[in-house]
Amino acid sequence: MQDLKVLSPEEVKGLDEPRISPSQNQSEYSKKIYLESYGCQMNFADSEVVTSILMEQGYATTSNIHEADTILLNTCAIRENAEQKIRHRLQSFKPIKAKNPHITIGILGCMAERLKTQLLEEEKIVDLVAGPDAYRDLPRLLEEVEDGNKAVNVFLSREETYGNIEPVRMHTNGVTALVSIMRGCNNMCSFCVVPYTRGRERSRDLDSILKECTQLFESGYREVTLLGQNVDSYHWQNPETKQSINFAQLLEKVAQLTPELRVRFSTSHPKDITNEVLHTMAKYENICKNIHLPAQSGNNRILDLMNRTYTREWYLERIQSIRNILGESCGISHDLIAGFCSETEEEHQDSLSLLEEVKYDFGYMFSYSERPGTPAEKKLSDDIREDVKKRRLQEIIDLQRIHSSYRNQLMIGSVQRVLVEGDSKKSSAHHFGRTDNNKVVVFPKKEEMKGEFVDVIITHCTSGTLLGELIN
Repeated sequence: MQDLKVLSPEEVKGLDEPRISPSQNQSEYSKKIYLESYGCQMNFADSEVVTSILMEQGYATTSNIHEADTILLNTCAIRENAEQKIRHRLQSFKPIKAKNPHITIGILGCMAERLKTQLLEEEKIVDLVAGPDAYRDLPRLLEEVEDGNKAVNVFLSREETYGNIEPVRMHTNGVTALVSIMRGCNNMCSFCVVPYTRGRERSRDLDSILKECTQLFESGYREVTLLGQNVDSYHWQNPETKQSINFAQLLEKVAQLTPELRVRFSTSHPKDITNEVLHTMAKYENICKNIHLPAQSGNNRILDLMNRTYTREWYLERIQSIRNILGESCGISHDLIAGFCSETEEEHQDSLSLLEEVKYDFGYMFSYSERPGTPAEKKLSDDIREDVKKRRLQEIIDLQRIHSSYRNQLMIGSVQRVLVEGDSKKSSAHHFGRTDNNKVVVFPKKEEMKGEFVDVIITHCTSGTLLGELIN
């Protein structure tokens, strides 16, 4: 779930590229952890929790793998390609292990949860396996490895939210931060491993979320993204007052902390996003007008096979409600799968026609990847040829590029409030930031500083980026 954009097939592969946690200053005598994170925003948020737990126990982190005592990979299992990347990465560790047999190599996250002890059997180099709900147990697991044993904890919890752990912000620009509000998923989409790798849905307590957001603002952060597999189903009940809080109410309480803190959220499920959420977004200027609403397919038969529990018509009604309540400029992005089991050419055309009808700003687009243990793998046949999947995916990508360019062109001449996030990747003479509706803007530097809000007039664009000039 990283920053949303139109993705080419090459860029889709890049979603599984790791981010390496930077070093944190601690005693030179501390045992050092090297941590790589793969996959979605939830994984990167989890890595910040892992770092906090280990640093509390006296560990230090390093970005130099050759000085590490322990190598940890926080993994993704959403597609076969994601797991293959981890296996290839493990092969590159063999010379390090041969040189230093005492180094510990651990696999964390969704791939660890899916494969469990099978990982230890297939990848002899691995010493430790820990699922997403076992991170509090990492210090004990590491001690077990030090005693000469293999260590595994893949227990899935119905309560664990890590709500009382203050994450160590490892993957941050100091301006924007991720705040996990819930874990797990109850939706059971037929193609998805998440319910099996992250467990059942549970929501984090309200007070800990508000406390974390307040601390982030006081530390200089100016934007938070509330994270969950399905944020709209957030539900927490105060154990003392028995008062229930839903997502719209949580969103309002975070927005009320201060108008200077921008609030985003991801991901929404079409069956759950309510008008109450949309009206809350409309009520507060600091709640960003941007919604990621995965479609997965534009055809009702395929949606039924996917167990998405909504129809194309329901989905389009939600899109219309977003436009009516939040306006035409609200950014809307999607997920779309090409070549799901038994998908016909006509059904593929229904996905293309959905794109035409909505004209999304951004999209994550993939060809179907069968995952072991899912209902689709057990009950359906992955019967679409790879060359057909790739061709359909390319047609989806090509159309989305046209729509992204169209949506960006609509913004030319407008003045946008932009949060400065840092230097442009291509030029230190330019800053970049994002608009309220989640579009990247690049503009020449003046006197503004990172973390400030500035007004930028949009002068031109590409299909993925807005270009503009500061307004004094």
